[in-house]
Amino acid sequence: MTTSATETIIDPALQGAYQEVLRRNPGEHEFHQAVEEVLGSLGPVVSRHPHYLAESVIERLCEPERQIIFRVPWTDDAGQVQINRGFRVEYSSVLGPYKGGLRFHPSVLLGTVKFLGFEQIFKNALTGLPIGGAKGGSDFDPKGRSDAEVMRFCQSFMTELYRHLGEYTDVPAGDIGVGSREIGYLFGQYKRITNRYEAGVLTGKGLAWGGSRARTEATGYGTVYFANEMVRHAGRSLDGQRVVVSGSGNVAIYAIEKATEFGGTVVAASDSSGYVVDEAGIDLDLLKDLKEVRRERIVRYAEEKGGNVRFVEGGSIWDVPCDVALPCATQNELDDTAAATLVRNGVSIVAEGANMPCTPGAARTFREAGVLFGPGKAVNAGGVATSALEMQQNASRDSWTFEHTDERLGDIMRNIHERVVTTAEDYDRPGDYVFGANAAGFTAVADAMLAMGVI
Repeated sequence: MTTSATETIIDPALQGAYQEVLRRNPGEHEFHQAVEEVLGSLGPVVSRHPHYLAESVIERLCEPERQIIFRVPWTDDAGQVQINRGFRVEYSSVLGPYKGGLRFHPSVLLGTVKFLGFEQIFKNALTGLPIGGAKGGSDFDPKGRSDAEVMRFCQSFMTELYRHLGEYTDVPAGDIGVGSREIGYLFGQYKRITNRYEAGVLTGKGLAWGGSRARTEATGYGTVYFANEMVRHAGRSLDGQRVVVSGSGNVAIYAIEKATEFGGTVVAASDSSGYVVDEAGIDLDLLKDLKEVRRERIVRYAEEKGGNVRFVEGGSIWDVPCDVALPCATQNELDDTAAATLVRNGVSIVAEGANMPCTPGAARTFREAGVLFGPGKAVNAGGVATSALEMQQNASRDSWTFEHTDERLGDIMRNIHERVVTTAEDYDRPGDYVFGANAAGFTAVADAMLAMGVI
């Protein structure tokens, strides 16, 4: 077996496929990392099922079915023409229509979108719902832009992308930088161009025009539903546990809300400027007001809360001791140094609410220390699962209650946990959530791909 610079061990039988990914996709380091993380788990799977190698399933899965890159011209409020780049990577459709979010952020490159789309294949497969994997976005930054500028950008973006979409073809949703405002502008332009009210073509819509209740909360809630199953499986309870949640966006806020409902005390939250520590437990009403209404920096939480609440500028939120860590901000936010600090301070459960927030070194540190580590493709699948539930409601011209949708979400997350645990145990890897998630997601997609011939 060989080891890369990140020290992920890849079975020799899979090395050829991995080296081909590096050769064909130079410079796309996040994509390389995502592929490496999955292939690092599949040695026992291809050893038991060598037909996956014989049929070149690995190589096929590592190559997207379609990669779309396009120019997005638009005019700002000063009348100046701006140019951005748009992406949609339609990665795999063997289980259903392409499904995955759109990210608007200056950091978005093709490699970013491919990493997210690759992860999305297996995440979506784990839900057990009929959805394939995709991702998209642009290097456009909606921050600081007027509503009119965002609208003009979204209309230009959709004018190109619409021809690749459809409720049975490709169904985007939101992600970083794409909320209900952006989804509204995108859907309006799609409807205008196609002359069809095809509600199922986008998810994350407003409730008045085809959206699903509990979709806003779904990723954060689902993260905690999964973490709660991890704690229960270990014979413990979230009640009374000390919890740290990174971030203060949509996922983090609703992870804090659900963790508090389960009896945990969330003592810290963060944004790009630093983090706050509130030993009494994060005041969710204040945090929601700051982030969802006023859109202010998290330092305002400490200023307005006062007392013993402290704000730490910069630094690492993972210096705060906790029993349960929920990284819910962005990719590679938690490295091996932070992981070692968490282990030293007694963390017992780490569950990834964001996409790949832990570096390979951090994940390795947790697993070697006996910390239960839930990977994002399993833990944060609640968002896309509820998007698929939104598609169901659109297809049946129905609208479910919040309670019914939340109940379905809880069932899906419990089923994912059971599937991951059972798969790991079947390969004599009890407690290895990373292996269980990768093996279960891969086999679901690989078996469907083989059933359909050489595609």
